[in-house]
Amino acid sequence: MIIYNETFVIDDTIEQEWLQWIQKEHIPAVLATGLFDNHQILAVLDSPNEGATYCIQYMTDDINKYHQFSSTHVHRLHTLHNQQFENRFVLFNSLMKTIN
Repeated sequence: MIIYNETFVIDDTIEQEWLQWIQKEHIPAVLATGLFDNHQILAVLDSPNEGATYCIQYMTDDINKYHQFSSTHVHRLHTLHNQQFENRFVLFNSLMKTIN
């Protein structure tokens, strides 16, 4: 299983607004690409960062689907996120593979 992870560190003042937007707009847009099978949202409880930290993980069984997402969709989706919450978040991505 391939897991594409987006970690967001969100300004505390927009946490609830951001969480609603991410669930109603961002995640459905990522899933609408048809390149991921499932997702989960995780709240990081022991983050060393200031602000709220969330991880959104998208799962696929095919690395090529991730590459297609990365080359075709990610820039547009991150631009929309940035327009909505400019200068009030930090985002970093990682790509993982399950071992078992």
